[in-house]
Amino acid sequence: MNSMKNLPETGITPGGTTGAFRDVLSKDHARRGKPPLHFADMTEEERITKAKDLGLPKFRVKQLANHYYGHFDVNAEEFSDFPAAKRVEAAEIFFPTLITEVTRQVADEGTTIKTLWRLFDGSLIESVLMRYPTRTTLCISSQVGCGMGCPFCATGQLGLTRNMSAGEIVEQVRVAAKAMRDGEVAGGPGRLSNIVFMGMGEPMGNYKSVLSAVRQISAMPPEGFGISARNITVSTVGVVPGIKKLMAEGIPVRLAVSLHAPNDELRDELVPMNKRFNTTQVLDAAHDYYLASKRRVSIEYALMRGINDQAEHAKLLAKRLNHYGDNWAHVNPIPLNPIEGSRWTASKPEDEQQFLDILHKAGITATLRDTRGQDIDGACGQLAAKERD
Repeated sequence: MNSMKNLPETGITPGGTTGAFRDVLSKDHARRGKPPLHFADMTEEERITKAKDLGLPKFRVKQLANHYYGHFDVNAEEFSDFPAAKRVEAAEIFFPTLITEVTRQVADEGTTIKTLWRLFDGSLIESVLMRYPTRTTLCISSQVGCGMGCPFCATGQLGLTRNMSAGEIVEQVRVAAKAMRDGEVAGGPGRLSNIVFMGMGEPMGNYKSVLSAVRQISAMPPEGFGISARNITVSTVGVVPGIKKLMAEGIPVRLAVSLHAPNDELRDELVPMNKRFNTTQVLDAAHDYYLASKRRVSIEYALMRGINDQAEHAKLLAKRLNHYGDNWAHVNPIPLNPIEGSRWTASKPEDEQQFLDILHKAGITATLRDTRGQDIDGACGQLAAKERD
């Protein structure tokens, strides 16, 4: 454990700067100013101090927390239980606007909503709200762009601009939870039940903010939104120190590993981070996470025609996962949402089925990912890239 204390908060090891892997930075990557400090960024002590500066007693902070986490409300000017003379100031100090809707695309008869958000510095990020019969899932972003450089990924082509603050991450959740409660999504009023950190960015590359967001999403009101940690999934391309740090937190979130290839030679090409942490290191860390959390790990695998979707790939993947001897992983083969003009394209339906059949025969639990939003810019990063261009 002591060696982990020396790791940087980003979850990217020193090898990220001295080893085989480098973050791919966007052309507008720069040391921009920090986002405005938001209620969701502050510790309890900081909130109390800010309230004191406004001449407000400690109990007012709990009222604000109840409005924010319990009612998804930031319109302090309408807080009837709050001193009228202090409402405008409180709104400015505690609830600055962090994300502003630029555009939205709606699919699947109104049950999938993809939103493009503009941040304080003009940066663009995306979130996707997906309503299913028994749950509603929000896919959120944790970085502006992504530095992992996976060639088949629209966000990877953007490069990394900057990390997002905890407030910017949490606000995506609050807005979606409010929209569900208020019946703004097809199907009438409902509840946001699941969160997946599978939007733009590598969550382990922004570890501190992501963990703060996870705690706020999962804590009960008035400390958080009350979405069970068991319904939160944190995805990574395989930043091993980040997986180990998350394991040590003891929060029962599900881990998802974007594997995309069963061997190092192919994965080096598809996931550049593999040159820093190879498939054996990644799978070992993922299995350790399963043992510690008692929660099956999701293995994400984007199927690409003629590249990683053949019988030999499925057989090797099954062998690699079965090596650990227990039913520890759930494979999500994902039909690739191709980027326009890219050589990376979706598998043939028969190859998808064959891939699944081989995994099932080997005793691996596998479910082909339901691809929502195929009639919109479904692949994460496509909408932001279009807007930017």
